[in-house]
Amino acid sequence: MRFLLLCLLLVAAKASWADVPAARVNGVTIDQLRLERYFSEYLQAQGRAVASIRNPTLYKRLREQALDELIDKELLWQEAQRQGIHISDEQVSAQVSEVEAAFASPALFARRLADAGFDRAEYADYMRRELAAQRVYAQLSAVDEPSQAEVAAFYQANRQILQGAQNQSVSALVIPEPALQLAKAALIGQLQAQARQSVRQRLRESATVEIAD
Repeated sequence: MRFLLLCLLLVAAKASWADVPAARVNGVTIDQLRLERYFSEYLQAQGRAVASIRNPTLYKRLREQALDELIDKELLWQEAQRQGIHISDEQVSAQVSEVEAAFASPALFARRLADAGFDRAEYADYMRRELAAQRVYAQLSAVDEPSQAEVAAFYQANRQILQGAQNQSVSALVIPEPALQLAKAALIGQLQAQARQSVRQRLRESATVEIAD
């Protein structure tokens, strides 16, 4: 009887979370249950667990950061819908299967989904949104390949850092090919980071975002 009562209380708690908004993005509600799900993923990506966070201030800050990312994801999903980006059932199924393969058994995967508040169909829908958001994000933040002159200038401006990464000294007059390749990769990474930040900022500026108290 006590076990049954506990189960009912947990179900009621989850139902109440689904009714409480954490934020609204262009009129679309992000409820507390969705935030709880993502917060768990957010902490796992950082190698953290909720039970290990003893500091209330740190907990609040991490939760706010998770909500901030979730708002960006919702904006990207809405942008993907506006652009008509379609993720096929086959792509979703392949991605879900890839995630499932990381678990020891299908039963363990199903239990993990249940713990997160998903059934398989709900998780597939979640994955479809994730894939669409990732695709539109990649498209909007794509950058042109830098020219050789831009790479060389970037190398000269960051020579000490790049030489440290290679653990060797390079002449300022002649830049060997490995050093140029390293500089090119670093420059592209920097440009992509700037482009992603610009995309998030542009979507935020054109959106109506309300954070619940």
